[in-house]
Amino acid sequence: MTDFPALIVSRDDATKAYAVTRSRLSEADLMPGDVTVAVEWSTVNYKDGLALTGKGPVVRRFPMVPGIDFAGRVTASGHPDFTVGDEVILNGWGVGEVHFGAYAGLARVKGDWLIKRPAELSARRAMAIGTAGYTAMLAILALERHAITPARGPVLVTGAAGGVGSIAVAVLARLGYTVLASTGRPQEADYLRQLGAGDIVERSELSAPGKPLGRERWAGAVDSVGSTTLANVLAQTSYGGAVAACGLAGGADLPATVMPFILRGVSLLGIDSVNAPISIREEAYRRLVRDLDFDQLDRLTTEVEFADLVDVGHDILAGKVRGRVVVKIG
Repeated sequence: MTDFPALIVSRDDATKAYAVTRSRLSEADLMPGDVTVAVEWSTVNYKDGLALTGKGPVVRRFPMVPGIDFAGRVTASGHPDFTVGDEVILNGWGVGEVHFGAYAGLARVKGDWLIKRPAELSARRAMAIGTAGYTAMLAILALERHAITPARGPVLVTGAAGGVGSIAVAVLARLGYTVLASTGRPQEADYLRQLGAGDIVERSELSAPGKPLGRERWAGAVDSVGSTTLANVLAQTSYGGAVAACGLAGGADLPATVMPFILRGVSLLGIDSVNAPISIREEAYRRLVRDLDFDQLDRLTTEVEFADLVDVGHDILAGKVRGRVVVKIG
């Protein structure tokens, strides 16, 4: 491959004007790394939307190839764990933020950032999962480690129609949990019930400031919203319950009190998908292969064109994207 298409984001140092352009790069343009990968598929996560639109400080080095996830095939390797032809997945590690990312035909990265793609997953399905689905699985694993079993009571999922939420609902339901799905899009109620949600919680019930402690409604939660929503989720979690926090679509603040922690023994579990150790990533993908219905995954996935990535970035920030989005790169 002498040259290849790439999406480039740049920012004018003087005016701070943000621009996204389609370009072509060569291998000589790539950043340092010991494994080169022909990128086959990628996806659009909420963080990608921020990078594509410049509406959040995701990209911290310019110019940058955005895209925090890819699935592809190794074309060159100086890393002992990977050889030419290996099928691999990358999620996070600052790729698409400080290191050239997925929206290009080739990526050169550290082999320590890669995992081998499970044979049961196609490259397309691996990206239908992507960081959003992998994060959802990390949150579910955290709840399990905290002994939040189906017998403990319902589990709430906020931002349920989004990428993290959709896969969290589908996996939790398949594991036997009673799932409460919170969304501000009432038109998505049927979609969420098809994924396995038992009931729908209107976003307005959680988005306005509430009491330090409310009625106990759920044993656990997967929250991708943050801010006031997360504060209200904590305030309505049952005694000894736990909330896995993995996003900030509603804001990075947490206007809460210590009451749920000291009066009900509620635990707030932080979920980091960017720098999680390889062993945890591999466990998450093993569980996704086992516990995610691939037919459900296909139904909640939309494929878009490379040329449409910027528009999709705007749509995902506006809450117009349901489920997961994949894009063919190679």
